[in-house]
Parts: sequence; C-alpha cells; structure tokens
Amino acid sequence: MKVIIEQIKTPINVSEDQIFDIAKARLKKTRAFSNFGDLYIYKRSIDARNKDDIKLVFSVCAEVNATKKTHIEKLSSLGIKIKTDNEIEFVLKGEKPSKRPLIVGFGPGGMFCALALAKAGLSPVVIERGADVDTRVKAVESFYLNKVLDIDTNIQFGAGGAGTFSDGKLNTLINDPKCDFVLKAFADFGAPKEICYNAKPHIGTDVLRNVVKNIANEIISLGGEIHYNTKLLSYDNGSAHTTRGDFEYSSLVLAIGHSARDTYAYLMSKGVAIEAKPFSVGVRVEHLQSDINEAMYGKYSNSFEPASYKIFHRENDRGVYSFCMCPGGEVVAAQSEENTVVVNGMSNYKRDGKNANSAIVVQVNREDYGNTPIKAIEFQRSLEKNAFNLAGGEYKAPVQTMKDFYLEKAHIEPKRIMPSYMNGNVQVTDLNKILPKFVCDYLKLGFSKFGQKINGYNADDVVLTGVETRTSSPVRILRTEKYTMLNDNSVYPCAEGAGYAGGIMSAAVDGINVALAILEK
Repeated sequence: MKVIIEQIKTPINVSEDQIFDIAKARLKKTRAFSNFGDLYIYKRSIDARNKDDIKLVFSVCAEVNATKKTHIEKLSSLGIKIKTDNEIEFVLKGEKPSKRPLIVGFGPGGMFCALALAKAGLSPVVIERGADVDTRVKAVESFYLNKVLDIDTNIQFGAGGAGTFSDGKLNTLINDPKCDFVLKAFADFGAPKEICYNAKPHIGTDVLRNVVKNIANEIISLGGEIHYNTKLLSYDNGSAHTTRGDFEYSSLVLAIGHSARDTYAYLMSKGVAIEAKPFSVGVRVEHLQSDINEAMYGKYSNSFEPASYKIFHRENDRGVYSFCMCPGGEVVAAQSEENTVVVNGMSNYKRDGKNANSAIVVQVNREDYGNTPIKAIEFQRSLEKNAFNLAGGEYKAPVQTMKDFYLEKAHIEPKRIMPSYMNGNVQVTDLNKILPKFVCDYLKLGFSKFGQKINGYNADDVVLTGVETRTSSPVRILRTEKYTMLNDNSVYPCAEGAGYAGGIMSAAVDGINVALAILEK
C-alpha cells in the first residue's frame, strides 16, 4: 500500500535523503508499517511567511507493508494518509461508432480529449484553425517584426492554444484526481519531472512547445488525425463544414478557446443556448524580478527559484486580483483581431528574464455590460480597440507608471523598469481613458492593498501595460450533466472556450471528462 507523509518542514539546504529519513521516522512512530520502500517526493512548497526563517515543506509518498490493522484516525493525527490510486481507463463501453469523433480546437481541452479518445481506439480527428507549433512561432515573430497580424495563427490560436505562449502554469483550484493524470502525461511527453510534485508547477513556454508536439505525435501514432489551418464554419446532422472541406462525425467536441468570437456568433445564430457570464479585465503589472524576490524571500532572495505571488482583495461584492503571474517573463501581444491591443504574459522554463509580470484584473459582472453574450464580447472588444487607438496604432501597447496612473496623467517615461511588450513597441498613455472608471478605481484600491502585503508592489515607477481582457470566456455554452449541448446530444461544449475551465489544468481535465462521457455513451 502507499501512504503520504505530509507537512515535513525542513531548512532550505536539506538533502533528499534527510527528507526521507524524517518520513521514515514518522512512519516508525506509528508501529503500523514495515519495509519502507520506493519513497519519493510527492509535493514540495516554500513557507515564506517568516522571512527570517523560511522553510521548505514536503510531502513524501512511501510504499509500505502494514504489520497490523491501520487506524486512519491515528495516521491522520501524525500527518499520514493512505494514498488512493485513481487510475483512469479510457475504454469504449459500447460498439465502436461508424464515424470518428471530431474535435474542434487543439488547446489543452481538445488536446487531452483527443489523447483520451485515441487511447481508447476511436482514432479522433482534430481540426485547429491555427497552425502547428513551429509555424505558429514564426507567425508571432513575424507579427512582432512587421506589425501584420494573422487572425487565425497568433498567440491565441494554433497548436496548444493560448497556453503555448504562456508560463505553462499547472496550478489549479480544482480538486480532481485527474489532475495527477494530466501532470504525469505532461511529464511523460517532455515536461520537467518536478511538475508532478512542486506546489506551483510550471513548464515554461520554450519547453511546452515541444510537449505539445510530442502529444500531437502520440495522437497521430494511435490513429488520430490533426488538421491545422482548418476553421469550423458550420455543422449539422453529423457533418462539419470547414475551410478545408467537410468532416463526418459521431461526436463533435467544441474546444474552441475563449477567443473564438466568430464561432460564438455562429452558434448564437444557430440558436444554441449560450449565456453571458462574469469575467475580468485589467492590466499587466511589471516589476523587476529582483524586487519581487527581495519582497517575498528577504535575505533568502537568492536561495530559491524566481518568486511568484498570488494576491486578492474583495470589497463591495467585487474582486481585484492577480492572474497568470509570470516570474522572469515578458508581456506578450495576444490580440486575435486586427487593430486591437490585448496583453498576456509568458515565461520560459528558467524564468530568467529581468522583469516579473502579472495581470491585475477586476471582476466584471453581468450588469456592468448588459447581461447578454453579444454585449459581453463587445465590452471586451471596445476596450481592445480603445487601447489600440489611444496608443497610436501600429499595435503599440499603452503603458503608464503607477504614479501617473493614480494622478491620471501620462508624461513619465518608464526608466528603471522597462516595458517588455513586443520589444518595446509601447506608448505612454493614460489608462484611465481606456478602461472603465469602476475598473480603474478597483485597480487603484487593489494596488494600495497589495502594497501593504508585498513591499514595493505599488512603487511609483512600477509599469502598467494595457489591456488584459482575455482572462476567461465571457460566455458559457450550456450543456447537460452528460456534457452534451442542450439541444444536440452529439455535440460536446468543452473547456475554457465553452465557459467550463480557467487555465491549462482545468481545461485539460474538462477535455478528459468529455472524452469519458463520449466513451460511456
């Protein structure tokens, strides 16, 4: 049997053998186990609440033999729990359908749905409006150089979805045993092994690109197909019409991503049940990574990997919070429509860039924009167009120092902290003229509160870059408990674009859940 020994707190310079010795000593204390073998680190985190005495916190998994009946209550009091292995089997429950499942979109949701169906022998077909990873990287580099946007292959669309140009963060708020499957799959296909035990796992954009290629190759080797540069136009009665011909399907999975506004428009015209939902908008905030390290770790600032943070404040039924924090990263140009500006963040695996960046965003409620899907999308789009126009065009991003943002002026050029967006293609602009007043008010409130938690967070020369509008889908495609669309039980809205996920991990898990539903049917 396997057990997990939790809350092993150690100094920062402890060896792995010392960690295992502590775990064994606690196991021996129970007198319930013998023959401790196959110990490995299950989780690792940093406890930096006391900056004068920072600790590492480990959980260790051990294979043990029970020498007598084990009482769960006694184990729990000693910080030990029995590990239950939740193996996932991808097995078709009925007869194999005559047509293959078709998956629209190859982001995390579509990718893991396709992988699961391929493992079950259903030979799924994937269509992705954007290009493969290598072509996509070239398209983004060309956009940075020539300022000509490809509306189908960019930081939002293409192999791997928006996550391919991100930090590849794999932390999530969902508590689902399938998360372990996703982490192990990423590791098996080339991600660093430590993602399976770090409390804040990340892959990094540079490594994630190869992982996406490896997963794609696995799907193909299992009999699946992936058609890039192929956009869904319409579907009906088991046939999907695309820019590259028709595809017959037994099940249609819509893993379209949160930026597929043209697909949303088509679905609404078709009468599909779609509702507006809350989302968030704001800015990217850049600090020097060395300042964040100092603020988070104090005298230990050079002892750990680049520091990250997660901050939140809620007041009067509205929240302002950090999102997609990228240590040692850069702010990227994430627009998917011409003459708009959208920002996101990314880091490479080493997180060795000079700046730290994070979205700081404000909750937007349905009543703020009119409570319809069309108005939700138009709310986002209007901010993106405002950012483009007020920054002077040419896809320049509006930037502003923290001091100027409070003063509602735009005259201080960033100096100590230089904007990383699009190789410096920025224009000092008053963000108060781009974002709604309630968003700006809550950003200012949030920055003040966050400055009380993280020293220097709201320093005068901190750089703000706008606008961050694609934190999540502004709409939800309604579905049943069996994951099917309300009016069509052969169609499966999936993951972030359907409004059922918020990040790589939750999107991947939703893709697996959809695959299991298809196999069950």
